[in-house]
Amino acid sequence: MSDTHKGHTISTLEDIYRSRKEGISKDTEELENIISPCYEEIATDLETRIDDLDKDYEKLVTALSDHEEDWHRKITSIANKVKDGIKEIKVKHISILKEHLDEIKQILIQIKQTRLNLLTIDDSNKVILTMEYRSKNEEFRKLPQKFHVSPPNFNPKTIDTEQLSELFGSLTPLSIIREAIRYKARKPHTSTEHFLRDPKVITSINTGNENLCSVTCLSDENIWINAFDTRSTDMKCFNIQGTVMNTIKTKTGNWSNDIAVTGDGDLLYSSGTSRTVNRVKSGQTEELFRLLGWIPNNLCVTSSGDLLVTMYSNDKTQSRVARYSGSREKQTIRFDDDGKALYSGTDSIKCITENRNLDICVADFNACAVVVVNHTGNLRFRYTGFCFSSKPQLFKPFGITTDSQSQILTSNYHNDSIYILDSDGEFLTLIDCCDLKTPTGLCVDSNDFLFVAEYDSGLVKKIQYLKQK
Repeated sequence: MSDTHKGHTISTLEDIYRSRKEGISKDTEELENIISPCYEEIATDLETRIDDLDKDYEKLVTALSDHEEDWHRKITSIANKVKDGIKEIKVKHISILKEHLDEIKQILIQIKQTRLNLLTIDDSNKVILTMEYRSKNEEFRKLPQKFHVSPPNFNPKTIDTEQLSELFGSLTPLSIIREAIRYKARKPHTSTEHFLRDPKVITSINTGNENLCSVTCLSDENIWINAFDTRSTDMKCFNIQGTVMNTIKTKTGNWSNDIAVTGDGDLLYSSGTSRTVNRVKSGQTEELFRLLGWIPNNLCVTSSGDLLVTMYSNDKTQSRVARYSGSREKQTIRFDDDGKALYSGTDSIKCITENRNLDICVADFNACAVVVVNHTGNLRFRYTGFCFSSKPQLFKPFGITTDSQSQILTSNYHNDSIYILDSDGEFLTLIDCCDLKTPTGLCVDSNDFLFVAEYDSGLVKKIQYLKQK
C-alpha cells in the first residue's frame, strides 16, 4: 500500500471499529432491556403456572368427587324409592292375610258355638230341640280358598360398565397449544405516551354487594352492576355519587349471569336458571329468547345494535359465541380454521366485548387467554398474558372492554392488575396500582374513564389511566 493511501486506511478502520462498537452497544442494550427480560418473564410465568398446577388439579379432583357424590345421592334416592315401594307392598300383603285370618276366626267362632249347641241338645230330653235341629256341617265342610300371596321380587338391571362410564363423564385430553413469541417494533399508534404514568382513582362506589362480577355504563353518570351475592340477587343502577337509582329483580329470583345496556338504555340480562336472555324496558321484563342445549353466560351489545352472547353446552364441555339480531341467531363463532375450539369448553366466565374495528374480544378465564376474532369469526390472535412486570404472571382474564383508541383492557383476577393491549394484541402497559383487589368486570365511558368492579370488596372504582386532551 502506498503512503498516499495510509490515511484512508486508518480512517476506514476507525469507521469499522466505531461501527462495531455501536453494534456491540446495541446488542448489549437489546440483551439487557428486551431479550433477557423476555426470557426471565417466560421463566417466571412457567414457574407460576407449575406452582398453581396443584390448585388446578385439586379443583379437577374436587369436581369429580362432587359429581361422584351426586351420583351416590341419586342412586341412594332411587334405592330409597324402591324401599318405600317394598314397605307399601308389605303393608298391603299383611292387610290381605289379616283380612283372610279374620274371616277364618269368625267361622271358628261359629263352629265352636255350633258344637256347644249340639252338646246342649244331646244332653237335653226336650224333643223339640232335637226336632228343630238343622245340621250346618255341610256349610262348614266347604273349606275356604287358600290364599297364596308372594312377596315381590327385585329384578336388578345388568350394569354395563362401558355405558355407565360414558354416562358418568370423561376427561378431555390435555390441550397443548404452542405459540411463537415474536418481537415487533411498536407501531406509531401503539405509543404509550398517552398513558398516565400513575393512573388514579377518581371515585369509588360502594355497592354493598359481595362477589361483584359485572359493571356496565348506562351513561357517563350512571352504571349498572350485578353480583353473585346470595344475600341480594338484585341488579342495581348507581350514580357516580354512589346513590342507588334503580333496582331490578330477575324473573327467576336468582342472580343474573351478566348484564348489558342497549343503545336505547334498556337493561339486558342473561339467566342461567331459565336459559334465557331478557330485556327490561320501562320497568317491564320481557324474554328475548330461550336457548335449547346451551346456557347463556356473558353479553355485549355491538355498535350495530346486535347482541353477542357467550354460552356453554348443557354438559359443560363446549363453548361458543352467538350473534343475535333481536331474537334471531345470525352468527355462530366456535372453531378456528383448523377446526379447533376457539374457547375452553367449560362454564367458566367468558366476558365479551366488541372493539372499534369490529373485532370480537373474549376473556377466557379458564383458558388463561384473551381470544380475538374479526367480525366474520376468523381468529386474529390469542393473548396469554405475557408482559414485563414484577408481579406473578398467572394470567386469569376476567372482565374485558375497549376504549376510543381501540385498546383492549382486561382484568387479571389473579394478580390484581389491568392489562392494556393494542388492537393487534401487543402488550402496551399494566395498571397495577390504585389498590386494586380481585378486579372482575370492566367498562369504559365516553370519556375513556375506566370502571373496575372488585369481586371481594364490592367496590366499583372509576380510574383515569389516559392523559386528558
